Amino acid sequence: MQSIGSFLSRTLVLLALLALAPASSVPAQEAAPVKNRYTKHEYQIAMRDGVKLFTSVYVPKDASQKYPIMMLRTPYSVAPYGPDTYRDSLGPSPMFMDEGFISGFGRPRKGPELQRGPRFDHGADDGYEFFLEMGSLANANPKYFKGEIKLWSEWMEHGDYDEYWRPQRVSQHLKKVTPAVMTVGGWFDAEDIQGPLSIYRAIEKNNPKAWNVLVEGPWCHGCWARSEGDRLGGVSFNSSTSKFYREKIEFPFFMFFLKDKGEMKLPEAYVFETGSNVWKTYETWPPKGVESESLYLHAGGKLSFDPPEALSGALAKEPGSAYDEYVSDPNKPAPFQSRIAIGMTYDYMTDDQRFSASRPDVLVYQSDLLTEDITIAGELLADLYASSSGTDSDFIVKLIDVFPERRVDPMDGYQMLVRGEPMRAKYRKSWSKPEPMKPNEVTHIPFAMPDINHTFKKGHRIMIHIQSSWFPLVDRNPQKFLNIYQAKDGDFQKATQRIYRSAKFPTSLKVSVLKP
Repeated sequence: MQSIGSFLSRTLVLLALLALAPASSVPAQEAAPVKNRYTKHEYQIAMRDGVKLFTSVYVPKDASQKYPIMMLRTPYSVAPYGPDTYRDSLGPSPMFMDEGFISGFGRPRKGPELQRGPRFDHGADDGYEFFLEMGSLANANPKYFKGEIKLWSEWMEHGDYDEYWRPQRVSQHLKKVTPAVMTVGGWFDAEDIQGPLSIYRAIEKNNPKAWNVLVEGPWCHGCWARSEGDRLGGVSFNSSTSKFYREKIEFPFFMFFLKDKGEMKLPEAYVFETGSNVWKTYETWPPKGVESESLYLHAGGKLSFDPPEALSGALAKEPGSAYDEYVSDPNKPAPFQSRIAIGMTYDYMTDDQRFSASRPDVLVYQSDLLTEDITIAGELLADLYASSSGTDSDFIVKLIDVFPERRVDPMDGYQMLVRGEPMRAKYRKSWSKPEPMKPNEVTHIPFAMPDINHTFKKGHRIMIHIQSSWFPLVDRNPQKFLNIYQAKDGDFQKATQRIYRSAKFPTSLKVSVLKP
């Protein structure tokens, strides 16, 4: 990160990468104050390739001073349309409208006449039941879309990471970045946890002189802009984290770089630590002072930082015999949430996992009661040794914080999902060149999981779940090596899955433990 002083002598165009923030923001104000203080214009702005992008611009009526421009380009609506109809509020928060900025809102469409069509009507309230009855993903087009959804058809034709997907990887284009950048993301962003982290890392790597910082809060998708951020589902964060961000981080950032007001005191990484529920500042992300450790699976559902011991006696002749087993049935997939809902709810990212722990197709491992706080900060790496009676399978790994059983608090015994991530085994070596599993043969399946910044408190337990379905958040795997997007209903089969936990095949979750 380059020093602040070198930026004071140049004119900046600010880039705030707000990680897919929605077009609407915090509590709406009455439209009249916007119309009384701002004049609205609508333009078709030509890009270098000739494409014109619709943009509405709000300019302060007070012409006694110059104003910097804040531009929000979004794939969503920038309504209301028409020069005489005004938004309810301007800026990321009301403070910006009061301060005075020229505000631009643009969309990558030809104009306001192209509105979003009606939402798909599932005709049901239970997404689990709806998608199970739909069957294979290949049924979506003949049953519902009729080939009319071009994007869906394209996705179904490109199941692997190929030339269709490669140009769309944003991080490869983040070079020669000169504006100041603050990338904002949420630890519980169900749409895109990894995106903000990847953007920050790419800018940091490719632009070592850029002013580049990271902010991560305990938020769902865009919730830093439109909520109090004091809780998500059953989990409380003990403060209004979104309000803190808007007032203490976001507003000072723009005021400093766009209006030369205030002081810039932002650290390299301003991250909320879940579990302990406090904001932390670091000079790097991941922070200095972390040590790589592994949480190993053991017999009897035990989880420990101690690796498995070498087997002795008769078992030593079969070093792969230390395993746990379950049957994965695509016709009875493990649900990703306990509630009935037609779509994905934000709450699932912190949901109580006790509903999942009781299933026979979910393996559960937990530590002893912790005798001290353990903070894990940074990327996770699932290191699985597994076998399947099929030729392909999914493996979902979940890291869970188990609250103590005191029977005095609504959170007693709560199994908070901290991070969950699926991996399709055929992509274990390459996203572009899938490979089958050999039936009943031990297969090494390592994969990265998005970062966390979480403290498992003294008296809690650390828990890991391993399962082969997470439905309908993740489409079902037929458990055969084939193009899943073209699979027929008859292709789906049961499979016997084994997760190994021996000294030779030590399944583990590699974590970065922050030392005091």
